[in-house]
Amino acid sequence: MTDCAKVIEDLKNEDNEIVREAAFQAGEFGCEEAVPLLAELLKTSHLGLQEAADHALRHIGGKKTVQAVVPLLRSDEAPVRNLSMDILREVGAQDFPSLVALVHDDDPDIRIFATDILGSSDSFMAVEPLCDALLKDPEVNVRYQAAVSLGDLENPAAAKCLNKAMLDDEWVQYAVIEALAKIKHSSSVDALVKALNTSSDLVASMIIDALGEVGNIKAVTMLLRHLDTSPTALRNKIVKAIVGILGGKSLKLLSATEREKLREYMLIALKDEDEDIQDAAITGLSFVGGEKATDEVLKLASELDPDRDRDRLSEIIDNLSNLTMNPALVNAVNDGSFKKAAIAIDVLSRLEGTEVAQVLMDAFEGKERDLKRGILDALVKTAGEEAKDFFVGVLENEQDGTMIKAAIYFLGQKLGVKDESDKIFALLSHSYDDVKEAALDACVSIGGDDINQKFIDLFNSEEPIERLMSVYAMGKLDAAGNLELIQQALEDELPDIRKIALEALTDCAAGMDNLSLVVSRLNDENRDVRLTVIELMGKCYQPEVIPYIVQALQDDDDWVQIRAAEALGNHREQDALPHLIPKLDSPNKLVVLKVIEALGAIGGTLAFQALLEASNAGGDPEIMQAAEEAIFKIQEKQGDGN
Repeated sequence: MTDCAKVIEDLKNEDNEIVREAAFQAGEFGCEEAVPLLAELLKTSHLGLQEAADHALRHIGGKKTVQAVVPLLRSDEAPVRNLSMDILREVGAQDFPSLVALVHDDDPDIRIFATDILGSSDSFMAVEPLCDALLKDPEVNVRYQAAVSLGDLENPAAAKCLNKAMLDDEWVQYAVIEALAKIKHSSSVDALVKALNTSSDLVASMIIDALGEVGNIKAVTMLLRHLDTSPTALRNKIVKAIVGILGGKSLKLLSATEREKLREYMLIALKDEDEDIQDAAITGLSFVGGEKATDEVLKLASELDPDRDRDRLSEIIDNLSNLTMNPALVNAVNDGSFKKAAIAIDVLSRLEGTEVAQVLMDAFEGKERDLKRGILDALVKTAGEEAKDFFVGVLENEQDGTMIKAAIYFLGQKLGVKDESDKIFALLSHSYDDVKEAALDACVSIGGDDINQKFIDLFNSEEPIERLMSVYAMGKLDAAGNLELIQQALEDELPDIRKIALEALTDCAAGMDNLSLVVSRLNDENRDVRLTVIELMGKCYQPEVIPYIVQALQDDDDWVQIRAAEALGNHREQDALPHLIPKLDSPNKLVVLKVIEALGAIGGTLAFQALLEASNAGGDPEIMQAAEEAIFKIQEKQGDGN
């Protein structure tokens, strides 16, 4: 007895579980002769049998399945009809003639089902019968569904019949408009615009949205003509559509008359309740607006919640930055509310020119702290030499740490002003650590012999933080010239200074010329210093550092061992395997895991054998799993030929 014969026999069994299993097997074996029995199971109220039959019919598919399921569309049971439709949506295209025949059925419900199913066929062959239904069916709901399905197909060949259907009942027009918006065919623009003249406000609104979706530039001229004759709500939608089609920059290509008309209507659209319309108007005004537009947009932006509307506010500021400097921006900075001034400052920070810098500098005095900070941030981004004296004044007169840091950065790192280096150097003793850090970076950026000498002198300070800054700067400014002092710093009583000295000695590009000085700290009493040595040698990996990293595997501190293992693993150091493998017996689980990881990265026979033993040790499950993963990694690399 063949498999399918046994399946059919079981499908006739009275035991539901046997029938359910047989149904699944029918799908698995592709038993076409079981299709009639499976179709009958769709009628049962037993959900398990329905599910199995559904699954099988979808797998079998074909003409036989379509013809067996189609009659179920006439069932009085809604669940049966719905299940049948779902199956036909998936496999119905495998027998198009059966579906097309349903489009001409006497029952309008069946015709609706048929047009719905055809919309899921993803086939060019569905366009003609759907267009036929759209233009000729006497039932409005059939025509509506035909339009929806044509939109789902998104086939340009449907545009012609959809354009004709724009003269249909308003209910059908809704679906037609949505379909045309999906298809985006240029021929539809004329039909949509023509329908504007005779449509209700609701349909006209949908048409305008659709034209925006289609995005064809030839719609712009027609939409512009409708601006003056449309009610406010529709006109605002037209504004949105025009901006959406052209984009902001292309608005400048319109004639002066068209730009002026559009500008006035965009100002009105700013007050629309729809945020999308407001945002479209803002985008347009940012390219063709002027002082009045800037003021209105700033007013709208200042009414937004900075937290809730953060993304939208950011978009508005981006749009406003397309504008050039105008009196509205100046007035907002000087006389506006806090929020309005802050937004205007942000906009100015994105503009260029000495005029922008002057406006910001003129507005600085008398402002509250946060606005002053904003102005300085903007100037740091936009200003040049013209703001030097202004920032010197900030350095001398302001007490706020954030403002001082802005001045330090501008003078030291942006301009590299040497004649203000004494003032900046003096701030190394400021009470705020972040100001000290900014001053240190600025001094390093300015550079020069005078600055270097100041740090040499600072090295003799009794204050640890000053010695630390000195060593850091000497390493950045002239490590070779300051080598003797940096070497002394390796013996400093403070571990942090010894660490900074190590970093100052390490120049990867120079090939670790000071290797002997660096490795001298491998026996440092402080673990963090020893860790720094390993990290530096791992970063500047050269053949000569390998013995020292291997030596660190025997360090008393587990973390030094771990960093050494990581460095050897990262660089796939085969020669280190005899030293790594014994660490699998470490009492520290993390050390063992890191060594396993390194062995997996290095690979080779020795590593593989050691990992194989670790994976079968019968000890800690986590260690065994890590060993198995490392083995897989080695096998994978071997398979790739690496």
